[in-house]
Amino acid sequence: MFSKDFFITYSWLLGGCFVFALGAVLFAEPNRFAPGGTYGLAIVLHHLLGWRTELTALCMDVPLLLIGIYFLGPKFGIKTVICTFAIPLFMGLIHATYGYEALLGENQQLLSAIFGGIVYGIGIGMIFKSRATSGGSDIIAMILNKYTHISLGQLVILVDCTITLTTVLAFGEWTLPMYSWIVVFIEGKVIDVVLEGGSVYKTLMIVTNNVEAVKKVILQDINRGATLLPAIGMYQGESRNVVYTVLTRREMMILRHRIQEIDPNAFINVIDSKEILGHGFKPLIEEN
Repeated sequence: MFSKDFFITYSWLLGGCFVFALGAVLFAEPNRFAPGGTYGLAIVLHHLLGWRTELTALCMDVPLLLIGIYFLGPKFGIKTVICTFAIPLFMGLIHATYGYEALLGENQQLLSAIFGGIVYGIGIGMIFKSRATSGGSDIIAMILNKYTHISLGQLVILVDCTITLTTVLAFGEWTLPMYSWIVVFIEGKVIDVVLEGGSVYKTLMIVTNNVEAVKKVILQDINRGATLLPAIGMYQGESRNVVYTVLTRREMMILRHRIQEIDPNAFINVIDSKEILGHGFKPLIEEN
């Protein structure tokens, strides 16, 4: 039960909850940012009514979790339950030791939005990496998706943007949702980096008259695999082969320069690939 993967997974989960709490306490809450989710709405209520953000969010998350289980079934798992309680616990501890002041000062809203997005992104990325969800507004989007058949991505954006716009109604300042959108945008980019790493894989489709030489470079020099796909050129109707391979950015540049020497008339289509599963890359099946 307590395997190495277990400790790694729950380290990612609890670490992500702590980093998320840091982002909320140090950047979002003192600057009245509401970057979506129940915590965004809780921050608005904190400044309007004086309620503690973490307790308000917990009071919203627990019923949402129960409603989600009722409508969608017990699909969230123990990790989401842990996340629901761990984030407010960490926020309470940070408040008790640090306080409620903005880390960068009250007049540094742009910098707070930028660094808040980075910290939020790292935290949520770590939670996602543990194969969990933070629950909250995501559950609302999942329920609406089940009954409206609108895409989940569109519903998440709709719910979060609605929460973000409450800052205008609450405080009458149009700049606040703009700062919140900066947080959301940067957060999304950082989540991708945490989940996928800094390097983006490249999928190459290569049409060349010197297949054997290209094959040798890929298999022997770069030490990667490739697939040969039979094809027919539509212009002249000639049969030819297409080399299909997936490489890192560095490997792609090596192959590109070698092909330039081997066959200057070759055709190469390079496609960004965010996630590659299988032998030599990320395992296809991950342990829970």
